[in-house]
Amino acid sequence: MTTSPPASRAPAREEQHWLQLQALVAVARLGSFTQAAQRLGLSKAAVSQRIAELERHLGQQLVQRSTRSVRLSEAGRRLVEQAEPGLQLLSRSLSEAREAAGTPRGLLRVTAPVALGRQHIAPALPSFFERYPEIRIELDLSDRLAALAQEGFDLAIRHTSRPPDTHVAFKLCASQALLVGSPAYLARAGRPQHPAELAAHACLPYLRPGPAQWFFARGKGEATERVRVPVQGLLRAGNSEVLREAALAGLGLALLPDFSARDALRQGLLEPVLTGWRPVDFFGDAIYAIHPWSGHTPQPVRLLVEHLRQCLHAGFE
Repeated sequence: MTTSPPASRAPAREEQHWLQLQALVAVARLGSFTQAAQRLGLSKAAVSQRIAELERHLGQQLVQRSTRSVRLSEAGRRLVEQAEPGLQLLSRSLSEAREAAGTPRGLLRVTAPVALGRQHIAPALPSFFERYPEIRIELDLSDRLAALAQEGFDLAIRHTSRPPDTHVAFKLCASQALLVGSPAYLARAGRPQHPAELAAHACLPYLRPGPAQWFFARGKGEATERVRVPVQGLLRAGNSEVLREAALAGLGLALLPDFSARDALRQGLLEPVLTGWRPVDFFGDAIYAIHPWSGHTPQPVRLLVEHLRQCLHAGFE
């Protein structure tokens, strides 16, 4: 007479399959065992083991591994396409239940530009932690544009005019670029009256590929006048704080985001230049918090976005 396995074993096996599928989907979306492990809060070995167990159970290879890349097999790709909607629904249901149950908690991985992060994002965090002590944040400051989903970030703070349609974008505040110079430089070199005159000035361009050039516009609609000006000077840098310090030292005129220039302008250490023109096609006209697309925005993300919106509005007034 055969005996049936204990009733508790089947649910345990099904639970393991869910965990294995979760690991497979994370590797598929992030393209890396290391990043999948970070997102799931596991070791790289644990993620690899879960996928290997799933492959043994199904009797076929799901992930093709090499020293340089991780790719899904055709069987793995089909399985991810079929399993991911169910996993997202389960994750969303659990998140909503957890949110309804009590204290917000969890880990948020956030990336932001260096200057904006140092000047406004980092100073806003202590008051956020006071309100939500069980939410943890990993803040990566870099002027490199990270690929959110592939690199495991929950939120990116971006200075842009066109947030990507493939992500959820929350506008935090308006922003603008400002052309500024020190009183000492303007007294020595003169104050330009037209953008074309900048070609004869010492300028401090942002370090970007290609020739250094600035664009200005005035007017609206069909009456808009646009000017392109090639610029040059002693220094090019990929950080607005560096350029601001160079402008304060009298090395030339700098095109800065308002959040880097504001305090120096208020103190009279820098002065606005060409106020009748607006710099265009350089920095964005708003600061956004961008979240990888999903049907449900986690509560910690929503709370941080709202907190940053309040802090940036207060700081930019």
